[in-house]
Amino acid sequence: MLSNEVALSGEALSKRYMLRAGGAQQLKAAVRTLPAMLLKREAHHSFWALQDISFTVRRGESFGIAGPNGSGKSTLLRVLGAVTKPTSGTLTTNGRVSTLLDLGAGFHPQITGRENALLNAVLLGLSLREAREVLPQIIEFSELGEFIDQPMRMYSSGMYVRLGFAVAVHVQPEILVLDEVLAVGDAEFQSKCFGHMQRLRESGVTVVFASHDLPSLQRYTDRMMLLEHGRTVLEGRPAEVIHSYLTRVFGPTAKAGAR
Repeated sequence: MLSNEVALSGEALSKRYMLRAGGAQQLKAAVRTLPAMLLKREAHHSFWALQDISFTVRRGESFGIAGPNGSGKSTLLRVLGAVTKPTSGTLTTNGRVSTLLDLGAGFHPQITGRENALLNAVLLGLSLREAREVLPQIIEFSELGEFIDQPMRMYSSGMYVRLGFAVAVHVQPEILVLDEVLAVGDAEFQSKCFGHMQRLRESGVTVVFASHDLPSLQRYTDRMMLLEHGRTVLEGRPAEVIHSYLTRVFGPTAKAGAR
């Protein structure tokens, strides 16, 4: 594959977190033994959220990521969106990346939706002039009406999603990275979002998204990756990957249930 055809590629990506041993049970003991604790290092252990993940996503391709909770989906998307750095491995990104990962991330609850939209458009790479020009489109797409000029502390989770998605898809992205956040929105707005994602794909935008919604993954992706325990189990056509996933979960008699 020619380099100018590649939007994203990962080579042996791994992500390790250092977790403290004990947790909440240690609090009282820590207070009682504070002097001793200050004289020694606190015990930690390693947790590998991702291990040796390799993949290539072509320009204009829609790439899905599936897997059970704790499989590493969100961690991988955070790496792709440059929210966190991999512990090892190489990530290559060719194009402007727009992300919608954590609900409410990047939004300040004390300022209005309009002000947050403008601020986030700039943070995602637009100039202030470009952000102001695209702001009416963001507001129209979000369908927030008069709430756009209310502080975001008043917003429901669905309203956060509406504004977050509207910003993410209107900042001239070349690569759009989405997590499970669309599951929060209502069915009508979800349909609107997937329709817009399809139009972005047709214009050459690369889309990467993780979801537990297997019918949506089968319908809106060209290829999929299945993760388990931070490792790649399978990568291929959506129907093949979904069948493998359901077989692993429910046994060989499982049916895809995705249309």
